[in-house]
Amino acid sequence: MNPDIEAYHNTLSEADRAIADLLAQEIDKGLPNAENKIWHRHPVWFLNGNPIVGYSKLKSGIRLMFWSGMGFDEEVLQPGTGKFKDASITYTSVDEINTKDLKRWLKKSMEVQWDYKNIVKRKGKLVKL
Repeated sequence: MNPDIEAYHNTLSEADRAIADLLAQEIDKGLPNAENKIWHRHPVWFLNGNPIVGYSKLKSGIRLMFWSGMGFDEEVLQPGTGKFKDASITYTSVDEINTKDLKRWLKKSMEVQWDYKNIVKRKGKLVKL
């Protein structure tokens, strides 16, 4: 595991760390060619410099977010603010994580992508890859 991500996990409670550890393990397996790092203070995985998936600690639990998740056509993933194409799910227990769903979402995350890498260059306009 990336040492910076491991350090992030070490700041979490035992229950939240169990969630984060499982998510990191499954994301690493599902996106073996992805770069991962702490980005905006949270673990994020990138393909060709484009953010794909990450998670963060919220008061309500650990939120798993897919940057292009609205295009996955998955009811359980909740859309973000509407400004971008993100969608997420929040976990409060490691038992809530359905690894079969997660594997399917990770596969979709490679197929359905919006170009967040160049959003600044395009002055906030998103383009589908």
